Amino acid sequence: MAIRIWLISPGNVRLLYFELVTPPSHIWHKVAERFDANLQAATGGDDSMMIFPLGKLGGPDQMMDLLQSGGLQLAILTASSVANRYEPMNAWFLPYTFNNVTEAAKASQSPEAQQMLKDLEEHKMIGLGYAMAGMRHVLSAEPMTDIDSFENKKIRAFPNPVFNDWWSELGAAPTALPLADVSSALTTNLLDGVDVDLDIVVGLKMYQQAPNLTLTNHMAFPAVVVASEKWWSGLSAEKQQIVMEAFKEAEAWGFEQQAKAEVSNLQLLKDAGVTVNEIDPVELRKAAGTIVDKYTSSNEAIAEFYKAQTE
Repeated sequence: MAIRIWLISPGNVRLLYFELVTPPSHIWHKVAERFDANLQAATGGDDSMMIFPLGKLGGPDQMMDLLQSGGLQLAILTASSVANRYEPMNAWFLPYTFNNVTEAAKASQSPEAQQMLKDLEEHKMIGLGYAMAGMRHVLSAEPMTDIDSFENKKIRAFPNPVFNDWWSELGAAPTALPLADVSSALTTNLLDGVDVDLDIVVGLKMYQQAPNLTLTNHMAFPAVVVASEKWWSGLSAEKQQIVMEAFKEAEAWGFEQQAKAEVSNLQLLKDAGVTVNEIDPVELRKAAGTIVDKYTSSNEAIAEFYKAQTE
């Protein structure tokens, strides 16, 4: 796919291409818009962004390829997508490492999390920072009220080893499916449930097809905000600082907004008639221990991140 890049000079970019996989209603898109507004304000409108939601230029792998080639300047990549190329990023998905979005946001500023961003340079990407979606829960067509409810159920899960191991450990059948196809799959019984954050549930109105929400709170779900190294290296040090400052304000704003959205999204779903259930956490945490042991024993960086967050 040919992509036009509008450059005035290496130090003065007129229009930046910025892609992400979520819909415009999602917090990540709002962070992108905030970032754009900050950059326009800092440059007197000379620099701006064209934001492409829902992976319109390609999925995560295509996005990373475009970033590496310089065909895309900026992107918000799910940490789980990045983890398929850079394994330590899987540390973010060890179940029950975090109790809420605020804890995960705080962890994003830790030395271990910042080192992950630095390491992305090996993949020709510059890690600017993080964006948080909501904690993960389960949305389903039929109620799921205990751990046995997951047995042999087809649960849409992100195509990532930790997600697959987690749902397999719970006896479910983790099923990879594009986000755009989830609602119809719930309607036609191709899926029994979805591992999902509440932003997506509300934004895509998934509750209309699956009116049962089980509050498992089992994982955080961060994204990594990255720049193309090829593009970044062509900027002056001054321009790099302007871009970074524009993002950092948007990053902090996004963390704060997402913490508030966790409350408002849940209330919206209750008001819409969604049935909300909870599961005894003892069995869930027992399964989580198996996943944690597997990944912390196989990767030192994952072990260091987990230790730093849980001690």
